[in-house]
Amino acid sequence: MFFDKPVHDLTFEDVVHFCQQQLPEGKQLDYKFYLPKNKEKFAKTIASFANAMGGTVIIGVNDDKNDKPRPPFTGIPYHEKMRNTIEDIIQTYIDPIVFVDINTCVSQDGERMFVVVSIPQSNLTPHLVGKLKRAYIRTGQSSRPEIIVHPDRLPWLLDHRKKSERLRHILYDKAESHFENYLKNKNLSPAGLPVATLSLQPLYPQEPLTDYRTLPALIERCAPHLSSRADIYLQPVQDGIAAIDTRRTIHCMTEFNSYGLLMTKWEAAQTVTFNGHETRAVDFADLARHITDFFHSAVLFFNELSFGGALAFRLKMNNTRALRARLNEQTSTVLEDYLRLDENYNIAEITARLPQILQEVLQTAAWSLGLRDAEQDIRRLLAELLEKK
Repeated sequence: MFFDKPVHDLTFEDVVHFCQQQLPEGKQLDYKFYLPKNKEKFAKTIASFANAMGGTVIIGVNDDKNDKPRPPFTGIPYHEKMRNTIEDIIQTYIDPIVFVDINTCVSQDGERMFVVVSIPQSNLTPHLVGKLKRAYIRTGQSSRPEIIVHPDRLPWLLDHRKKSERLRHILYDKAESHFENYLKNKNLSPAGLPVATLSLQPLYPQEPLTDYRTLPALIERCAPHLSSRADIYLQPVQDGIAAIDTRRTIHCMTEFNSYGLLMTKWEAAQTVTFNGHETRAVDFADLARHITDFFHSAVLFFNELSFGGALAFRLKMNNTRALRARLNEQTSTVLEDYLRLDENYNIAEITARLPQILQEVLQTAAWSLGLRDAEQDIRRLLAELLEKK
């Protein structure tokens, strides 16, 4: 994601400020001064982003020989039907249709505008262009920004998605094994231990989004609740780094991976006294705090990585049966062996709908833990947590 707000909230001034940063065109960014007269050529650009990692096209910006935006940044004359024109091009020339976000960012005097087109990384590839039904992918090379995938190589494009899915599972399983090894190093057995997991990662990872050596500095900017604490130790792992809580009674680890995986795992239950007996309990307020911190860090993390594609989110808790769950005065005994919630988001959606997404995730978790009438308590708890951010 190139902007610090959702596409539909961008203003003319936001685009000017972005251009002043002189970010060059690449695999996920393209500048065009005018909408090309060759409509199929523009459709090729849109489809190539969707077939690869997603991206953003900004119309109204000239670029120089180094593919950087060239001032002055004054946009193009206002055209009220620009959005309809772009939508018509996509519907006419691309099969299956690519669903994009379009914002016409109009100057204060109403005379000029930029057009920002955000193209998500698609799960419907390959998107074919024109009468010849050709597929293109974005390369980021200035000489050949898009390359054709010939019909006899379309199975390769489909297989490329499958390889990305396999890579996503590998990255996830690898991060989970790091936490298990961390527990074993503390002479704890992962078997039977109630563990909660939060993760967000690109739905179709393809290559590192940053150099793994930049991750310690990223943690300082993206996870202040971790970087500001003296009891957090940064442990390098393959392609990433793990922030480990060194307190003796707290078992928690957050991993940042250069491929865009963010995962937090922690022991989800603590020993408490209930009706005169010791039992293991899940404190829902603690779960809500972890989830809120996680989503706030995720927004900052993926903005730093300039990744605006589809993200796979997962909340998981295992070994939950017979645990006590508590939220204020409400308690329950958990019947489920485990709970799991999978959703797909993108950072623009999370940024725009964060309170609603947190409410939905927590409501689902509360219900699964047997906390039936928790909606109002969750709203109050979230209001307190978000006020502190």
